[in-house]
Amino acid sequence: MVQGKFVHRAAMGAVVLALVVTPVPAFAAQSATRAVEGIATRQAPSDGLQKPDLDALHQIFAQVMAGGAPGVMTRIDSGNTVYRETAGVADRSTGQAMDTDARFRVGSITKSFSTVVLLQLVGEGKVSLDAPVNQYLPGLLPDSTITVRHLLTHRSGLWDYTNDMFASTVPGFEAVRNKVFTYQELVKLSLAHPMTAKPGAAYQYSNTNFVVVGALIEKITGHPVGTEYQRRIIGPLHLNDTVYVHPRATIPGRHIKGYLTPDQAGAPLVDSTDQTVSWAQSAGAMVSNSHDLNRFFSSLLSGRLLSASMLTEMLKMTPSDTTGTRFYGLGLRQRNLSCGISVYGHTGTVQGFYSYAFTTRDGRRSVSSMANTSNNGNVNTILGNTLEAAFCGKTPTPKAPAPSSKQSAVTTPSAPFYEDIAPNIARH
Repeated sequence: MVQGKFVHRAAMGAVVLALVVTPVPAFAAQSATRAVEGIATRQAPSDGLQKPDLDALHQIFAQVMAGGAPGVMTRIDSGNTVYRETAGVADRSTGQAMDTDARFRVGSITKSFSTVVLLQLVGEGKVSLDAPVNQYLPGLLPDSTITVRHLLTHRSGLWDYTNDMFASTVPGFEAVRNKVFTYQELVKLSLAHPMTAKPGAAYQYSNTNFVVVGALIEKITGHPVGTEYQRRIIGPLHLNDTVYVHPRATIPGRHIKGYLTPDQAGAPLVDSTDQTVSWAQSAGAMVSNSHDLNRFFSSLLSGRLLSASMLTEMLKMTPSDTTGTRFYGLGLRQRNLSCGISVYGHTGTVQGFYSYAFTTRDGRRSVSSMANTSNNGNVNTILGNTLEAAFCGKTPTPKAPAPSSKQSAVTTPSAPFYEDIAPNIARH
C-alpha cells in the first residue's frame, strides 16, 4: 500500500499536477506504486503516441516479481509527461522501495555509449569504420580483415570470453568480482579459442568486440575511456547520475542493489551490487539511472550526439535473430513492436540487473525498465514486455492475468535461455 497526495507546481508557465507518493515501510515491498508528472493535459501525450498502458505495466511488474526479481521499475518520458512506475524493493536487507531516480548498473547499454564515442572519432577523421582494427592496434587480433565496423555490428567472429568466465554463474562471478583486467588480458582470453566465423559473415553477439572498441578509443584519444564518456556524452547532456567508476567496485550515491540468481534451483539470491565489472569495462561497466538513459537515447536518435551521416551508419540494421522483429546496427538495437512502432536502444545484463532502454526514431518517447536480478530468463523476457505497454498503449488483445503466487510456470523456464553474459551458454 502507498500513501500519496496531489500537489500543484508551476513549470514553464503551466500548472503541473504531480502525484507525490510516500511509501508505507511495512507494505512498500508488496505494491506497485505510481507517480505521474507532466502538463495537466497529460492524458493526451504530446509525442503523438497512445497513452502508455499503465495497467499492463502493473501486470508485468507482478509477473516479474513472481518470477524472482526483488523489484522492478519503468520510467517513460513522453513529450512533456513523465511516468514513474515501480514495484518491490531496491534493497532486500532494508526493504527500501524501488526508486526510478536511483542509480544501477546498466550492463551492455554501455555498448551504445562506446559506439557514440567511436563514431564521433570517425566523424573527426581519426578512425575509419571500414579500416582493419590492426591498423590502429597492431597485432592485437588474429585476422587482419576484422574491421572497426565488424566490432560494432558483432560480426567480427571473435569468441566471447565470458562463455568460459561465467559458464558457472555464481562461482564465475565471485572469481572475478574484485579483479581488474587490462583490455589485452580479456582479448587474450578470447583468442584462446578459434574464431567462430569469418569476419562479416554472421551476427554473433560477443563482449570481446566492445572490449576492443574500448582499447581503440583509448589508443586513438590517448585518454581513458571514462574520460571520453564524460567529455563527449555525460557532460554535454548533463547526465548527472551517469558514471563510469571502473575499476572501483561500489556505486556512488543513491543506488539500487542487484541480486544474482544461482544456477541451482531454489538457491538464495546473491547480492552482486559491489564489483569492479572489469570483466566488461567498455562493454558493460556503466552506471546510470532511468532519467539519464532516456535522455541519452532521446538525444542520440534526435541527432544531438552524432552528425546525420554517422547516425545513418549507426542505424544500418541487420537481423539479430529469426523473429523478423529484432535487429542490430552499430552498437544499437532495433525492436519492431506489435503496434507497428520501431524503437531503438539497447538491452543491459550485468550480474544482478536486467535493463531495457529504448526510444522512438524521433526521440520523443523514451522508456527505461529495470529489474534487479539476472540469470533468470523468464524475468528478462517478461521485463521486455514493458516496451509494448509503454510505446503501444492499450490494445484489444486480452492480457493474461498476473499470477497470484510464485507459480512454477513463472519461476522455471520451459526452455533454455541465453544472456548477453556468456551468450553461448544455455541456462535452465
